[in-house]
Amino acid sequence: MSTTSPSLMRADRSRSLLVRRQLSDRLATGFGWVAMAVVVWMLASILWTLLRNGLPGLSVHLFTRSMAPPGQDGGLANAIVGDILQTGLGVLLGAPAGLLTGIFLAEYGANSKLARMVRFVSDMLLSAPSILIGLFIYMIMVAPFGHFSGFSGGVALAILAMPIVVRTTEDMLRLVPVSMREAGIALGAPKWRVILFICLRAVRAGVMTGVLLAVARVAGETAPLLFTSLGNSEWSLDMSRPMASLPVAIYQYAGSAYQDWMQQAWSGALLVTFGVLIINIVVRVGTRGGRT
Repeated sequence: MSTTSPSLMRADRSRSLLVRRQLSDRLATGFGWVAMAVVVWMLASILWTLLRNGLPGLSVHLFTRSMAPPGQDGGLANAIVGDILQTGLGVLLGAPAGLLTGIFLAEYGANSKLARMVRFVSDMLLSAPSILIGLFIYMIMVAPFGHFSGFSGGVALAILAMPIVVRTTEDMLRLVPVSMREAGIALGAPKWRVILFICLRAVRAGVMTGVLLAVARVAGETAPLLFTSLGNSEWSLDMSRPMASLPVAIYQYAGSAYQDWMQQAWSGALLVTFGVLIINIVVRVGTRGGRT
């Protein structure tokens, strides 16, 4: 009666294990390709829908005329300018605050109790629904004064942008080697100079990436602006009054029964989408350039 040698048994087990591993690898790879194809298809279908419905509405009037009643051949000029002003104010307020907070967490706070509290609150703001931020600003900046304003809209967007800059700045500064800090201190430079001229300069590409991502995050927000700046169909650069914005205009026009308003809503959605897309492309190119 013949018996199988131990070496042949080990070889059989190895081949069986290799076959199972190859099968698992092919299944995982196949699922990955399927998931990628689904995501690409969804993205392509969204972009195609926006292009198909939004391109016919792009005209000179869209960029030069203010919002108007149905049938009056209006545009979205005041909404575009109002969106730029409120987003710019939000980034102008939120980016420096987020930058300073990130510096404190990475360079001064470390694992102190205050730093842990600040980090926890920042993480909560990062995941908080934007409509809650809008309600909060409404209670402290709109209701007490009895009117909506572009300033309150900018503050709401600043709160949404700030935690993104905080997280990015802290993470980037933690990547700076300790030896670079020690070298600066050994040369007699105070700590603030080391942080400003050595640490931040070393990670400026990453910090700028965080700021641009914050811009992309708040540029298309609608819910906070509904409770703060509300909207305005007239041309206005007064930030103390209700101010139009592109996301709010899209929200108002998309639900209307008028064909020209719906067309402008599609064109406005196309502008917002490609604006955010351009910002993300700039982030990618800038980050790649910072690594080379």
